Amino acid sequence: MKISQLFTALLLVCFAGIASADLEPWTDYDIGEGVSNVTTVKVDSNMIDKYLEGLKGSWVPANEILKEQGQIESYGIYVSQLPNGGDFNVILVVRFANSADMQPDKERYDAFMKAWGKENQEKSDKIVLTYPDIRTITGEYLFREITLK
Repeated sequence: MKISQLFTALLLVCFAGIASADLEPWTDYDIGEGVSNVTTVKVDSNMIDKYLEGLKGSWVPANEILKEQGQIESYGIYVSQLPNGGDFNVILVVRFANSADMQPDKERYDAFMKAWGKENQEKSDKIVLTYPDIRTITGEYLFREITLK
């Protein structure tokens, strides 16, 4: 019985040491104000070029307008060099200066829709209808950059 009590005490001391070694936000690292919206997508085999063509005609021009209007900082498309290895093979990233820029805002929406126009909306609607046949969204995440001190 004494050995099991000694072993339990030793484990508790080890875990207490680990817990006390935790980093503290703003003391040991800074949390960035910017937010990245990251969408992971699994595009069917041999369909990545078709998907990229659709993004070029819809997602990219929409993000260009948002960037010009200052509603987003930047955006990016990342494609795996191993398209059949894993749960996703395309990553779409939109970077915001802060989380407030992600909040619904009628003025910003109206400004975007005016710049986007009915023709682009109709074109985008047609493109998006083809997506369910070639891709599956596997996840969506919000990330903030951490800078260790």
